[in-house]
Amino acid sequence: MRKIMLLFIIMLVAACSQLQQMSAYHVSEADLEQLLRQQVPKLTRQANVAGIPLNMQVESMQVDIGPDNSDVVRLNTNASAALSLFGLSYPATLQLQVEGVPYYDAAQQAVYLRSVKLLDSNIEASGYRGNLAPVSNELLQLVNGYLANNPVYKLDTTNPTVKLLTAVPLNMAVQNGRISFMPGK
Repeated sequence: MRKIMLLFIIMLVAACSQLQQMSAYHVSEADLEQLLRQQVPKLTRQANVAGIPLNMQVESMQVDIGPDNSDVVRLNTNASAALSLFGLSYPATLQLQVEGVPYYDAAQQAVYLRSVKLLDSNIEASGYRGNLAPVSNELLQLVNGYLANNPVYKLDTTNPTVKLLTAVPLNMAVQNGRISFMPGK
């Protein structure tokens, strides 16, 4: 009888340790970049910046989660653009660096960026090279409009660990290089 009871306790402890391993899910920078690489071909925007029609196509994105032990996600974006001015189209290359605070939407099971800030912006067009500071507010509105409706990450509920975690309220934490999801209390 003691052996059976001891075996039962050992199995219970082993099951609890397995549950503890399954109770956290981590999203790395590589995971986010892979998802964004799949979305990049769809990232085309038409807008007006300082009254100038702009057609922008994102070519690449690089992700930095929790830089300098902060609670933000930083995106470095390279894009090509066509500026329409006086009936002519001018090709341009844009580099944008933005950062925002990740927010987990339980209903959508997705992570969005909020409180987005434009950290750096550069343009190279027809021999001109410079900063986009004069139009940074309009550019930031364009980026915010996109990120408000498009998640930077959507949880994969086909993964058994994720499916189990999403059955309960989740807490999200930003750590250096990854976003972690844990059951809420």
